[in-house]
Amino acid sequence: MPFSSQNRVGTLQGIAFVALIALLATLLSGVDALRSLGISPLVVGIVIGIVFANTLHHKMPISWENGVTFAGKKILRFAIVFYGFRITFQQIGEVGLEGFLVSLIMLATTFVLGTWLGTKVFGMDSDTSMLTASGAAVCGAAAVLATEPVLKAEEHKAAIAVSMVVLFGTISMFLYPVLYTSGVFDMTAKEFGIYVGGTIHEVAQVVAVPASVPGLSEDAANSAVIVKMTRVIMIAPMLIILGIYLSFKAKKSGGESSAVKLVIPWFAVYFIGVAGFNSLHLVPEAIVNVINEIDTFLLTMAMTALGIGTRFAKFKGLGLAPLYTAFGMFLWLLVGGYFITKFICSIF
Repeated sequence: MPFSSQNRVGTLQGIAFVALIALLATLLSGVDALRSLGISPLVVGIVIGIVFANTLHHKMPISWENGVTFAGKKILRFAIVFYGFRITFQQIGEVGLEGFLVSLIMLATTFVLGTWLGTKVFGMDSDTSMLTASGAAVCGAAAVLATEPVLKAEEHKAAIAVSMVVLFGTISMFLYPVLYTSGVFDMTAKEFGIYVGGTIHEVAQVVAVPASVPGLSEDAANSAVIVKMTRVIMIAPMLIILGIYLSFKAKKSGGESSAVKLVIPWFAVYFIGVAGFNSLHLVPEAIVNVINEIDTFLLTMAMTALGIGTRFAKFKGLGLAPLYTAFGMFLWLLVGGYFITKFICSIF
């Protein structure tokens, strides 16, 4: 037990060590060069963690391992729950049915496509495939973190998924404004906002794209963020469905008589509850902002812990399969997302 009398000190020291690296990641993410790229402290945290894991990890006392694991598991779930303070149901209603449908269609199709490409076409294991798919389908690194405990996947698999999110999310952030301003995207400002929110990986990247387009209306920028947050809240039902699917799959492979425990990610249910509570606006905005700042730091701690648990030696055998899978989803989000957005917006 991590907090037993014999392990308590080492666990607390491990948590403090992770918090220290997360603080460094937070400070670095505020540097203009990184902030302009939409790189969040979560990404900086995992990069620092991975560098440490593959250079100085042997210097870390073994007694700290429990603290690192605690940060990557327990603190993660807590942070995902309080991520709900970033969302209100009113925001979802503001973008109308078209924004909701684009979010739903892109999330579902991207997750299914990514899982199929990874497992059936490029020969990856199902955990790595689903983690990579969840990052592209929902909200980047945070979605990978939320999906990892449901799958009970190894840390290095989640790290692979996060690296794919960073790569193709960054490409999207630079490519979308160029395609829109050059006229390749034949879209109104509102359509472009919905398209950006429905197809780009990270929340920070969605915020950065409209800001990179000269003269784009504030309404379009707001639509992009709100549609993105609609995708974020959909992670809860997605994880519940995934848990039911995994339980059914395990039961089927083990025979009808097998007693398989239903995997329900309760933290995802609590996440919806927090978002619902936040929709009542009972907590002053200033306090909500503080909660979100703390929550970002906790997510950075979880990502840092994930990085510390990642060794490059574990990547052997995967080859370029994750890259091919992520590229396939990137093309679908870029091209398929464009036509789906145009079609949905034409109906409404």
